[in-house]
Amino acid sequence: MTAKPAFGYPRWFTTIFLTDIWERFSFYGMMAILTLYAASDRSEGGLGLPVAQASALFGAYIGLVFVLSLPGGWLGDRVLGAWRAVLWGGVLIALGHYSMAIPGDVASYTGLMLIALGTGLLKPNMFALISGFFGAGERARREAAFSILYVSIQISALIAPLVVGFLGETMGWHWGFAAAGVGMTLGVAQFAMGRRHFGDVGRSAPHPASDAERAKVFRRAGAAVVVLAVLITADVLAGTFVPMHLIGIFGLVALTVPFLYFRVLSRNPALEDGGRRRLRAFFWLLLSFSLFWMLAGQAGSMLNLFAKNSTERDLFGFVLPGSWFQSAMPFFILVTAPLFAWLWVRYDAKIGSAVKFGIALVLAGSGFVLMSGAAAGAEGGNTVSPLWLLSVFFLIACGEVIIGPVGIAAAAEVTSSTFIGRTIGLVWLFSALGAGLSSQVVHLAEVMPDQYYYLGVGALAVCAGLLVGGFGRRLRFTPAATQAAEAEQPVANPAGSA
Repeated sequence: MTAKPAFGYPRWFTTIFLTDIWERFSFYGMMAILTLYAASDRSEGGLGLPVAQASALFGAYIGLVFVLSLPGGWLGDRVLGAWRAVLWGGVLIALGHYSMAIPGDVASYTGLMLIALGTGLLKPNMFALISGFFGAGERARREAAFSILYVSIQISALIAPLVVGFLGETMGWHWGFAAAGVGMTLGVAQFAMGRRHFGDVGRSAPHPASDAERAKVFRRAGAAVVVLAVLITADVLAGTFVPMHLIGIFGLVALTVPFLYFRVLSRNPALEDGGRRRLRAFFWLLLSFSLFWMLAGQAGSMLNLFAKNSTERDLFGFVLPGSWFQSAMPFFILVTAPLFAWLWVRYDAKIGSAVKFGIALVLAGSGFVLMSGAAAGAEGGNTVSPLWLLSVFFLIACGEVIIGPVGIAAAAEVTSSTFIGRTIGLVWLFSALGAGLSSQVVHLAEVMPDQYYYLGVGALAVCAGLLVGGFGRRLRFTPAATQAAEAEQPVANPAGSA
């Protein structure tokens, strides 16, 4: 590594750090106002969607972002190389935000697609780019770099809603999207200017695909795009197109791809029998992971709308933008992360991964049960204290601090090193499943009072968490657990059986 240190870190890391901050700024800024924009009346510059459909759009979009990280990672690894993948991903994201800054449905949905494609291309390759600077014996330094990057994500998630949300709610939604685009443009510009600090890292694809492989993949991708375009065009020409058709397609992709990918991976002939058994045991934790994100994903949709429409926001004569409440979760994550890190170091031997998954689900579910009380208080157009919503965000944030790193760490133990990347990819895909479920379950809010909706979803998560925590110890999804289970099996006595 020849680059001189800058502010205590290598210059290549400073470049990546700043790029990630700007990318996350644009992403979380857009997320803070997407549902509010979609549910806003057309006379106010919004899309005019019903509340449930606006929330469904948010969930389907987040699910699509997670799903697209799979082909995005493949393109970086097999075709473009990590550096070019990050660069062009950033360009697509910026173009998407600028498209959303243009009034109109077509520009908005086109922008969402561009942002989803760009994020799917950028995020997995950003991590791959960092990994390329560390050798096999530098695990501690690699983990330290990822920890610093995680802090940058939370800082961006904390600040972005304050800036983009203020512009969107006070000056106009499209000003907010434009601000997110400017942030991503700054990130792309400084990333491109910092190219000289990367040397040969990420310059080319580490495992280049053959011409035949590229042709096969691009043919299939092209066919999928053509089919989608034909369906949408026919829908428009028939005069039957409504936004929910497009949202439904996004949601369907998020709901089906995780199961298809799990099936393909579990049947891979290169996966040893022990790894296959552990992967199938891990499947149940993946489902609980999805259930958690089904709830947490609604922080930016249903809970965001509740903040704007049903929460007291007056502070000394200044009415806080509803989107500012989106800064609460990253704040709580930054505050509680050190506490949970200390707890796991101290008590990790007594608390297994499955129990931690269960605790996270119980916390998120308890937040939604609490939310049912807030919804009951807001019935009839009333507004409730912001402490209700802040308490809910606190519980969900504690759950995220637990389940996020534990899920990745557990996935890394399931199979051999050859399959670690793909197993971790499963975690991301089942996050997409959670977002896809979120895009569907919110429709229940159209047919039942909000307080019963929150109570039902919360109770489901609490019960699931208790089941996972209580019976999860029986799931042998790590080599150590498998060996322990085998050691407990009685050994047959050859003499006695003769």
